[in-house]
Amino acid sequence: MLSDKTKKMTRQAYNGIAEAIPNFVRRKEQNFLIAEIAKTLAGEYEKSRRIMVVQAGTGTGKSLAYCLGAIPQALASGNKVCIATATVALQEQLMYKDLPLVQRHSGMEFKFGLAKGRQRYVCLSKLELLAGEAGDNEQGQQALWESKPASADIALLKRLHQAYHNGKWNGEVDSVPEPVADYLWQQIGSDKHSCNKQLAAHRDCPFHKSRDDMDSWDVLIVNHSLLLADLELGGGKILPDPDSMYYIIDEAHHLPQVTRDFSAASANMKSTADWLGKLEKSAHKLARELRSDRATNQATELTSDIEAIGDSLGQVVEFCEANPAIFDNPELRHRFEGGELPPVLITLAENLKLATNQALKRLTKLQQQLMESVKDGDIKGWQAEPLVADIGFHLQRLEGLSQLWLMMARETPSSGAPLARWIERVEYQQRADYLVCTSPIEIGFMLEEMLWSKAAGVALLSATLMALGSFDHYRHQVGLRNNDGTRYTALPSPFDYQQSATLFLPKVSVEPSDDRFGDMLIKTIPELLEEETASLVLFTSYRQMEAVADTLRMHKKLPILVQGEKARSELIAEHRQRIDDGKVSILFGTSSFSEGLDLPGEYLTNLIITRLPFAVPTSPVEQAHAEYIKSKGGNPFLQLAVPDAAKKLVQSCGRLLRNETDYGRISILDRRLVTKRYGSSLLDSLPPYRRHIEY
Repeated sequence: MLSDKTKKMTRQAYNGIAEAIPNFVRRKEQNFLIAEIAKTLAGEYEKSRRIMVVQAGTGTGKSLAYCLGAIPQALASGNKVCIATATVALQEQLMYKDLPLVQRHSGMEFKFGLAKGRQRYVCLSKLELLAGEAGDNEQGQQALWESKPASADIALLKRLHQAYHNGKWNGEVDSVPEPVADYLWQQIGSDKHSCNKQLAAHRDCPFHKSRDDMDSWDVLIVNHSLLLADLELGGGKILPDPDSMYYIIDEAHHLPQVTRDFSAASANMKSTADWLGKLEKSAHKLARELRSDRATNQATELTSDIEAIGDSLGQVVEFCEANPAIFDNPELRHRFEGGELPPVLITLAENLKLATNQALKRLTKLQQQLMESVKDGDIKGWQAEPLVADIGFHLQRLEGLSQLWLMMARETPSSGAPLARWIERVEYQQRADYLVCTSPIEIGFMLEEMLWSKAAGVALLSATLMALGSFDHYRHQVGLRNNDGTRYTALPSPFDYQQSATLFLPKVSVEPSDDRFGDMLIKTIPELLEEETASLVLFTSYRQMEAVADTLRMHKKLPILVQGEKARSELIAEHRQRIDDGKVSILFGTSSFSEGLDLPGEYLTNLIITRLPFAVPTSPVEQAHAEYIKSKGGNPFLQLAVPDAAKKLVQSCGRLLRNETDYGRISILDRRLVTKRYGSSLLDSLPPYRRHIEY
């Protein structure tokens, strides 16, 4: 239960912030949300399942609400708060604006920080070796480079090494003093297998320093991927234990997709077979360094596993090359219906599952023997460094391969969704290869097992969680059961939609499927741009966006800024500058501009949505999901496409009003809103704008 002391602390914090911020508006929705989060986390509604799902409209003040709802309760209970977001922009807002403000003016004493994944930090040991700064250890340097390094790369690494030791760089990729190519960072980034505190060079590395700092934090800011990385390991391995943490998951509408992507696995067959030779050489080199019969036996047995893996991978390639017709489609892809593999692939998947798992065990034992030798003084730390890094690289890749074949060999469940499984014909290193992939279709059971059943408390928040006026679609996506004690709250935005914005549906003659739709856009869009200074036009197709832009630039001489022609940040800056200079500016963008784009006030007063944001199920996972729903007698369009389009349409319309004083017009050029049965449901899911419908 919420104690009187915690309630008082929360009230004082809110009042302190309100008094410190000029023109602060005390909103009843924000006050309500603070109280609901605090009560839920304290167990006032349900002691055994402290979870709430909140849709809070734009302008509600979610960030301040969940900070004041969670932090006082965490301080009182001895728990920590973990705020997980989907975007870097929100992480930075919390780190550099919201939490410092709460810390300064709330009267609460707490520490906070931004936690990043291990791969965001440099491994000083690898950096020293690869840059040639590790004394006379030239062999170690050569062993770590996969191919002969460019002199420019060596020079860059030397400068990074110097910058770190001169205190001009903290070792994070996000603050690197000069650009580092992805392939180069992969060589020097920290990883869990080669990072070991037993080695002196690893004890004071940037990653371990960051983790030491984290222990003192009361509030942690993370992204969704780092959250899932910790949960997949069982929780408490990267972040604090789930049962000691209140999770605030902001931008929670991203969680289902991020979870699904995180749980997928894939590998190229031919390039993996090539890598196996390097793995074998590394294992035998390590065995020679260890000079023990035990290590020699492990390496010899590992060779047998590698031969078995290589043989089975070769047979997978033979299957693909013997069946070229299955890749005879624009995507060069074959998806196995219902996730069912043909008998030959079932056998190969089972063999590969056993062989990769056995190889992983043997390589892990070799790594353990290496660390034992370091501990016993049989191998010096400087000698072990390149060996640890080399074996760590192979362990990581072998883990991924083992996970792929574990999932490929898994039996299709009698109940519940099957896995999506497919193979793509790809070009890799200038030759044809075959990419084998698998992914879960539904991930709710995973979140239940990893998070909902373990956490001290959870609040999921977003401006778009409901679809068609209900939380049902989202609840199913994330695995929350009906009547399980989870709280659901929908808070309206404080905006006066009736007075601030008009929803305009001009009468158009054709639907998006009609060949004449593009011509209609070319004719109608300029009419909607007349006498407008700041416009955003959203498309669902890059090709159509570029075609319309080219035509309007040529024939209408319109000052259009098109997504993809410059970096997003540059486009937005140029758009803002044009408006500041009193000029007309028109932005053309696709789906990524329909979310997270913040153009308040005069920077956007005219929003045009060319068509409803129905996702075409082109990805194998989406196709498999639709297939599964159909097999159960459901309607994939109504159960997946329409709810998803409803949420995306709300997000798109949300670009117009960012503050209470904003105003403007939203025009939608898709007649299906009035001609199709589902159209009225989509319209009703939008905020209550003033409507002008020409049909």
